[in-house]
Amino acid sequence: MITTGISWTDSTFNAWEGCTKVGPGCDHCYAETRNGRFHAGANWGPGAPRLLRSDAYWREPIKWNAAHAEFFAKHGRRQRVFCSSLADVFDNEAPAGQRERLFELIRNTPNLDWLLLTKRIGNAAKMLPADWGNGYPNAWLGASIVNQEEADRDILKLLATPAHIRFLSMEPLLGPVDLTKEYLAANLGKYPFKGLETKHRTSLLQMLDWIIVGGESGTDARPMHPDWARSLRDQCAAAGVPYFFKQWGEWLPFTDFPYADISILTADIVPGENLYQDGSLLSKDNWQGQDGNAATMYKVGKVKAGEMLEGVRHQAFPVILS
Repeated sequence: MITTGISWTDSTFNAWEGCTKVGPGCDHCYAETRNGRFHAGANWGPGAPRLLRSDAYWREPIKWNAAHAEFFAKHGRRQRVFCSSLADVFDNEAPAGQRERLFELIRNTPNLDWLLLTKRIGNAAKMLPADWGNGYPNAWLGASIVNQEEADRDILKLLATPAHIRFLSMEPLLGPVDLTKEYLAANLGKYPFKGLETKHRTSLLQMLDWIIVGGESGTDARPMHPDWARSLRDQCAAAGVPYFFKQWGEWLPFTDFPYADISILTADIVPGENLYQDGSLLSKDNWQGQDGNAATMYKVGKVKAGEMLEGVRHQAFPVILS
């Protein structure tokens, strides 16, 4: 998995493959499904051996690093590398020596921005290398957050871990999340937020550098209520934090049909009524979500649902001072 269709990165790199489910966001894990298809699921779950990569695979980022001048001339920035899309850097069952090898690779590729996203942010501080300091300048540290419970539990752990860039990946977003909750902000003084002392930020959200939001894809995908995505968009706008809306996933709210790749063949479409597209009845769900606000959702597929939120493409990134 070197090339990728993930819109917020340029490449992916997996020091190993395999993981264990740790929360509701893992329920329909695409990486587990992929491992089942190509490796009979041999690398998934507690006690399962993780799949190691070849030396040739490990040399690819060295090539990207060497090609920095050409990449920068085209894009005006460093190449972004998502690590790990098929594993977790801070997995307790990471193969011996592989995490250390990964951090050595990151140190030796200063022309790449490495995006380290984890569902185990509580492990990060104790597993970072001894020379991490306030964070490697080319490493971003992210926590996967899918609902308010995980936000309450894990964001403070992320902020307490030194990093050059801190971000949240809220995909699949499974519930409403308030990043301005007062009791969370009240706890800020209890944590040594290294690297944040000079930023003069006052709210929890303002102490983060980037938010990614997206709905779930796949056969059994759960819908993402439009209010959840809109609320995080508005929270980020108020706090001045870059917001990246990756996708709706399989389900699209009726209100966003005018902005999606949907060809409506009926003359009069009413929310809640049957909707036909390409001659087939689409699945629909008059869905209350978890906040009681109804939204009529249609299962149209990831490609047709697209990446527009109320007609706007939100693809903001942190500002990196190289």
